[in-house]
Amino acid sequence: MPAREEMPDTIARSSKKAQRTWAKAHDSAVETYGEGERAHRTAFSALKHSFEKKDDRWVEKDEKGPSDPQAAKSGRAARQGGETYGGVDVLGNTKRELYERARRLGVPGRSKMTKTELARAIARKQ
Repeated sequence: MPAREEMPDTIARSSKKAQRTWAKAHDSAVETYGEGERAHRTAFSALKHSFEKKDDRWVEKDEKGPSDPQAAKSGRAARQGGETYGGVDVLGNTKRELYERARRLGVPGRSKMTKTELARAIARKQ
């Protein structure tokens, strides 16, 4: 199937369950939409409902659900785009949790950042 050859490195370094989730969604999207960006977006959307990007891999979230406002959209609204925060689970983490991750990553200015600013900074550092 196409997913194995096109799997991003961060997913290849993740658990087998994350790899299966991405691959199954990707292959299904390829059958529906054809190969390309839309198939990748669909696969990442499915992955982000159950996993969060931490450092250089995807780890399972405590609770399933959208990770950011963009992931919560569907249909036409989802296709219009929006910020995804690089796989950081904005909706599933508190500001304190994001702040602690930013601290561990050495993000400067984190004490004055909003929750979304922390998520952006973490995504850039990962």
